[in-house]
Amino acid sequence: MPNLVEIRDLNVSFGTGRGDVQALRNVSFDVPRGKIVGIVGESGSGKSTVIWAMMQLLAENGRIDGGEIRFDGRNLLDCDAEQLRAFRGAQASIVFQDPMTSQIPMKTYLQQMLDIAYRRKDQSRAEKIEHAIRMMNRVGIPDPEQRIRQFPHQFSGGMRQRTGIAMALLMHPQLLIADEPTTALDVTMEAQVIHLLRELQREFRTTMMIVSHNLGLVAELCDEIVVMYAGEVIERGDIQSVFANPAHPYTRALIECDPARVLERSRYLPTIAGELPDLRRPPAACVFVSRCPHAFARCQVEKPSFHNAGHGHDAACHLLAVNTAQPAVQTLPAPPPLATPVPVSQEAPLISVRNLRVSYQARGGLAALLPGKPRAEIDILIDVSLDLRKGETLGLVGESGSGKTTLGRSILGLVPAKGGSVTLQGRELVGLSEGEFRPLRQNMAMMFQDPIGSLSPRQNVRALILEPFDVHRPQAGDRDSLAERLADMVNLPRELLNRYPHQLSGGQARRVGVARALALEPRLIIADEPTAGLDVSVQGDVLNLMRSLQVEHGLTYLIISHNLPVVRHISDRLAIMYLGRIVEQGDCEAIFNRPAHPYTKALVDGIPRPDPTQRRQLVSIEGEVPSVARRPSGCEFHARCRYATDLCRIDAPEERALADGRLVRCHYPLTD
Repeated sequence: MPNLVEIRDLNVSFGTGRGDVQALRNVSFDVPRGKIVGIVGESGSGKSTVIWAMMQLLAENGRIDGGEIRFDGRNLLDCDAEQLRAFRGAQASIVFQDPMTSQIPMKTYLQQMLDIAYRRKDQSRAEKIEHAIRMMNRVGIPDPEQRIRQFPHQFSGGMRQRTGIAMALLMHPQLLIADEPTTALDVTMEAQVIHLLRELQREFRTTMMIVSHNLGLVAELCDEIVVMYAGEVIERGDIQSVFANPAHPYTRALIECDPARVLERSRYLPTIAGELPDLRRPPAACVFVSRCPHAFARCQVEKPSFHNAGHGHDAACHLLAVNTAQPAVQTLPAPPPLATPVPVSQEAPLISVRNLRVSYQARGGLAALLPGKPRAEIDILIDVSLDLRKGETLGLVGESGSGKTTLGRSILGLVPAKGGSVTLQGRELVGLSEGEFRPLRQNMAMMFQDPIGSLSPRQNVRALILEPFDVHRPQAGDRDSLAERLADMVNLPRELLNRYPHQLSGGQARRVGVARALALEPRLIIADEPTAGLDVSVQGDVLNLMRSLQVEHGLTYLIISHNLPVVRHISDRLAIMYLGRIVEQGDCEAIFNRPAHPYTKALVDGIPRPDPTQRRQLVSIEGEVPSVARRPSGCEFHARCRYATDLCRIDAPEERALADGRLVRCHYPLTD
């Protein structure tokens, strides 16, 4: 049969104290053999619920209310517990979103892979180990004979994900399911994982299902696509056709929202207005009607059926109905321009960093604990220098482990500096005591990477956004008025003030973080991965909010991110970090249009485009960031640089100025 998986009229609900959530309603689609099918949609659309229903791993309050899930002709919903155990792992396997939590920290990879291979009764232990080593070697783990005996915490994030793929493929399953496989990875690691999955699919002829909100990943990797919204499939078909001619207004809006699609710098990104409907009471007609700019009377009263959209795909939309008088779907109108941009001050810098050095003490063995034995130090930041002027946005970019967050925390005094200088409007910050630094923090605020994890689960939103006043201005006016003013400032509905963090969506939690940062009207906001983990539509919403607040209040931003498309649209200047050094800095557009450092060029070239006609054939950069404890000699990027010479391996390059004012650390800048 041509399809490995056939899902028909699948209905799933979750019982809650406030009523049943109808998470999936009449979901139907096929997964052809030997193909890669991507399932996309915003958070809450039901993407992951489909795969958990297939694997019969729903939460305790979840239940399958009807439908069929046929795998190789057999309905999985009719299988007993023993048959499901045989199905999981052997016939279908999963690569999870976060390998650090899905892998067992107390077991070596050898032990974990032997646990998976217990079904292979015809193999001896030695043969199972040999097979596991071959799989680790195949996914690109260096020295697999030694590294297979290590624990997950001894691997980098990219290597953990590669090993997770090896574990999932160990039994050569017919179906491999990947749930957000690159969400936590840098752009370079993401490119490597995409390339690896594509190679493995061709080599093992495995059928794959990729669940993601990353349109670039799906466009790069998949043959077919299923678009979900609020628990329903609204469009499905050939990947090339859907991206070239999206038929449903939601699909078109989702593609247009992706910052990577907008190739020219834009201060204002398109978004999808409104929120997902309440799935305790899902709309009886079109599920997207409340957010659709093309809705008409029929959409309010009648549920659309699927119509052929041509070119190998179909969509559930009344606009495609035969003989409809309604116009065809048009591109969403461009949003109105923002107010006049903030003029960047030409006065002395607001923040000036010079030759900043941050080191941590190494954890030595027992010998390091002996009296009089000096503890070795590991340099995290080396000779970092930059300026940030009032009203300016500086994007700080680099892979994980490059020192971006450490630099932001060091500026705020949260990480002590071992040398160098950090000044705020001319006042030296390095060496200040906590008592001296605390009053200055009213002028500096930080937005943390995890919008929910950084908020106390014991406090409601009202208390959270007023907490800065409790610390710095306990006598500040009417607290209710302050809370409502801050909520209004970040477009957070006032009714959410009495909710707790776990009751918020990712976008709502991020708005709470922005409100906390703005509470004391600081001059500088350091935003650590402000769009991490958010849907593309919500990313644009958050960036537009930050930009409008900058225009209104004259804010200065230091944006820390590994998401280059996001950084491009909000930044005036960029600083590229690698292994604790800034290797290139200067005008944002100049860097994107003509990168001077090979590392910068690799990052720019590594951006996955939400366009299946622009798939990359080669990975832009190989390998991983070296350990700061074992820095390479000479130029620290030489081991991964395609342009490296003997000079690069011996001598560390000095910072030099280019004709356009950019600063770069490279013996052979690409602009020469």
